[in-house]
Amino acid sequence: MTNSATLPYPADTAALLFDCDGTLADTMPFHVVAWQESFAEHGIDLPQGFIDERAGKPTETIVREANVLYREHLGGKELDPVAFCEVKEARFLVRMSEVLPIEPVLATARAAHGTMPIAVVSGSNAAVVSKTLKHIGADHLFEVVITADDPIPAKPSPEIFLEAARRLNVPPEKCHVFEDGDPGIVAAKAAGMSWTDVRLVLSC
Repeated sequence: MTNSATLPYPADTAALLFDCDGTLADTMPFHVVAWQESFAEHGIDLPQGFIDERAGKPTETIVREANVLYREHLGGKELDPVAFCEVKEARFLVRMSEVLPIEPVLATARAAHGTMPIAVVSGSNAAVVSKTLKHIGADHLFEVVITADDPIPAKPSPEIFLEAARRLNVPPEKCHVFEDGDPGIVAAKAAGMSWTDVRLVLSC
């Protein structure tokens, strides 16, 4: 993305909450490849739609769902979510140098920095989020960063967004969420927050 114009949000907004993957950083193509390569090791030809439908969910949750969906293919065995995630995340991280920021979203965060509380609320683990934010030059912008490592119900539960609002000391109805995944949009709605689906905005 080259357009660095900021994105709009309601005038009465008191805090901004940003997803990371696919929202602040254009990481999703690289995550998809890492997923597909990792599942291919187990003889599974993973369709991209499987990941697209689960954007924003923690990696271990996605592996558990795959265990159910591909139970017969796996011959009754189950993939170890923790071990699988380590392999998958390593495959993603070796591609980090290719990741670009999604400029309009990052510009929005930069413009808000110092003027209102802002947070990252991600389904990825803390190490991946930290390295991604550092790579795009955004690691200094956010007062709060919540990841899959925090013991909070993940998207599509609203709890992860409500916890961000609590930590920022801002009422949920005054928070605006920037998201690119359906589970995140569902969570934002359930939390009573306004939201922007960046997929729709950036495709215009």
